[in-house]
Amino acid sequence: MFENLGERLQGTFKKLRGQGKLSEDNIKEAMREVRMALLEADVALPVVKTFVSRVQEKAIGKDVVGSLTPGQAVIKVVNDELVHLMGESNDKLSLSARPPVVILVAGLQGAGKTTTVAKLSLFLKQREKKKVMVASADIYRPAAIEQLKTLSKQVDAVFFPSSTDSKPVDIALNAIDAAKKNGCDVVIIDTAGRMHVDEQMMAEIKAVHAAIDPVETLFVADSMTGQDAVNTSKAFNEALPLTGVILTKTDGDARGGAALSIREVTGKPIKFLGIGEKMDALEAFHPDRLASRILGMGDVLSLVEEAHQKIDHDKASQLANKLKKGKGFDLEDFRDQLLQIEKMGGMASMLDKMPGMSNLPGNVKEQVEGNPQKHLVAIINSMTPNERAHPAIIRASRKKRIAAGSGTSVQEVNRMLKQFSQMQKMMKKMGKGKKAMRGLMQGLGGALPGMPFRG
Repeated sequence: MFENLGERLQGTFKKLRGQGKLSEDNIKEAMREVRMALLEADVALPVVKTFVSRVQEKAIGKDVVGSLTPGQAVIKVVNDELVHLMGESNDKLSLSARPPVVILVAGLQGAGKTTTVAKLSLFLKQREKKKVMVASADIYRPAAIEQLKTLSKQVDAVFFPSSTDSKPVDIALNAIDAAKKNGCDVVIIDTAGRMHVDEQMMAEIKAVHAAIDPVETLFVADSMTGQDAVNTSKAFNEALPLTGVILTKTDGDARGGAALSIREVTGKPIKFLGIGEKMDALEAFHPDRLASRILGMGDVLSLVEEAHQKIDHDKASQLANKLKKGKGFDLEDFRDQLLQIEKMGGMASMLDKMPGMSNLPGNVKEQVEGNPQKHLVAIINSMTPNERAHPAIIRASRKKRIAAGSGTSVQEVNRMLKQFSQMQKMMKKMGKGKKAMRGLMQGLGGALPGMPFRG
């Protein structure tokens, strides 16, 4: 998300940083480019006008124009205003109420509500240590109930059975009662997709809301629909007392206009972003971190949090101890590191959160697109245990067999072995420094030194 906007803004500010002193004309010209970049990112026009006006007013002030580093000062103003636009800080779910905390999920059909309910259940289980029950009040689509039942098993949530011949209000009330008896901390009620102009359907969800009085009423919006997502969020907020928005499919949205517009237009915070198809592909929305990523300054906090959640710390510790004892780093270890990168969404996802990585050459970015570590893992999987333990024995005939078995070429096998050799040398050096090794392995699972594009 924000790929195009980030590139445009970073290009604009690069020009400003090259100026020894900024004038009002310099700033106004830069703001025209910022305005165009935001409009192309599908940010709502009223939001663009307000944002540019606020930035220009502050940027023309003496603190910026008279600054020793005026370009950096303008970037700080833009960063602060982006954070303000998106909501200052992460707006967490209110989970302190008497259990079970009731969460009602609404949205248009096709926005990804049911999948989001499952993702949210897993998030609450892993991050908040909550026992979650899910229930479907979608009586119009039998497949929705079955889908939620299947997904609830994947995320280990308690499923409340419902049927299409029941009333949505009854399903919701019975689910809450069952959640109390089961000792659940949270119960999430999934609802049917509906248009805000459908009076009968809106009356139905209003009745459900009135009957269960949820602590959180979340609207699920498809970020790919841009301003439509903003407009439907606003319309639903006028009908229901929403407490927040979950933006889905943000991994496929290169513009990001909805994320920048929703808070300003609806007054409601974005609480989560859906960032992929996997059940763990849901992340809390942090305006400050996202602003930093847009401006090319990375998001180290999210990267570290993700590493803490997804890295296998036992394996990382075992590898650290192995290297500390002077035992070699082999291809089995290299594969483990590649799989750790895979767990964190692939190298492209990790680079997106690292400061300065937006300035990588285009050919390097192309190499990390599409999770190339999958190919490296396939190559290693095609080797025998003896080859993984003793890479030096891998000669021409073995390389041909490995390439055929992994669906790659001998050249790719050679490239992988070269990358492994570089990683091996680095690990040998790291193994000599206990503190450095612990920091590398415990912090990021040793993933970063093994960037697939090296070599």
